Formats: sequence, structure tokens, C-alpha cells
Amino acid sequence: MGYYREGGGRKFGGPRRGPASFGPKPVEEGKEYEVDIKEISRRGEGIARIEGFVVFVPNTKAGDHVKIKITKVSNRFATGEVIQ
Repeated sequence: MGYYREGGGRKFGGPRRGPASFGPKPVEEGKEYEVDIKEISRRGEGIARIEGFVVFVPNTKAGDHVKIKITKVSNRFATGEVIQ
């Protein structure tokens, strides 16, 4: 007798979920925010954080202060575009 589970998967519980999977997000699609770009992603997009929630903003660089409009919100991050 062991903990082997046919088909693989985790021994205990279901799929692992991080805190970003739960509750309301601090951003909404279509809303505008002023953000500071703090770093750059591997794909070259600027990264801002709104209440700790990651927002990717193309065509920005670290140090930029921009006004953005959120274009997409997922469980772990959002994407925005510069509007000003």
C-alpha cells in the first residue's frame, strides 16, 4: 500500500494554485491607471505592478511613468497599452 496514484498527479489535493488565482483582481479590463514601469520582461515588455498584481505594458522601459488602459486580465497578470 502506498501513495501511488494511477495517472500521476499530486499525491494530496488538487492542482496547485497561487494566491493570484483567488478573489477579485485589483485591475479591470477597460479601466485606466497611472503606473511606474519598474522592470522589463524577457519579451521586452515593461512590467508595472498595481497592488502587487503584474501588468505587462509593451513599448515602455524601466523608469517610465505612463497612463495605461487595461486590455486583458487573466488569473496571474494583466496587459495594458499606453494611452498618454
